[in-house]
Amino acid sequence: MKNVPLDTVDHIHRAVLPIGTDYPPGHVLDWHEHRRAQFLYGATGVMVVDTDEGSWTVPPERAVLIPAATQHRVRMLGVSTRSLYIEPDAVPWWPATCTVVDVPPLLRELLLAAVEFEADYSLSGREGHIAALLLHEIAARTPLPFHVGIPASPDLAALCRAYLAAPDAGVTNATWAARTAMSERAFTRRFRAETGDSPAVWRARARLLAAVPLLRTAPVTEVAGRLGYASPAAFTAAFTRAFGTPPSRFATRDPLRASGV
Repeated sequence: MKNVPLDTVDHIHRAVLPIGTDYPPGHVLDWHEHRRAQFLYGATGVMVVDTDEGSWTVPPERAVLIPAATQHRVRMLGVSTRSLYIEPDAVPWWPATCTVVDVPPLLRELLLAAVEFEADYSLSGREGHIAALLLHEIAARTPLPFHVGIPASPDLAALCRAYLAAPDAGVTNATWAARTAMSERAFTRRFRAETGDSPAVWRARARLLAAVPLLRTAPVTEVAGRLGYASPAAFTAAFTRAFGTPPSRFATRDPLRASGV
């Protein structure tokens, strides 16, 4: 199924409902939730998924597992999605919070095949076997660290969401402490208690997450400068330490140059 609203097929008795959807650049799916768990794969582009608990950046050709009945918002940056909406009883092993995972070639091809199914596809033939194999493949995925936690307190959460929207290397712990009318020591202690990280470590990770969508349209050198790194090498080293892969893997490429023209 493609470009079909979930609520028109949610009643159908299938544990797995595959739906492919194309979104215009910059489209935002505002806060909502699904009765089913969702496997959201970005065949193209970058997605940013927010919940009350955190923010997950989904690089190209990765996916995010969203638990059932989880309020979330998704910002689409040039994205064509392939989603699986899954009955919670069929996946008792599903993570309790959103989780970004890799999508290897077999899983990608299964997803592409599944979105061609009709809503009431046969459970006993090829389509039913593909649906079952999809769940086996998803269960084997390894979580990827493309996320930051969001504090529960509204004032700290507001600071963090504003920073994610516009990362600024010039912001310090003292800056944030002043905005919350707290001493720097008290602010740092409270922030660490709610997130598990110091404010400085949290901001550094948020800046690296912000690099992922920027790399769609700008080279590594430009992204490093925009995010306040002293050099592209320093940015590359920090990005690789955080995510296990260099930023060049996500960088824009000139198709003519890549083809040798």
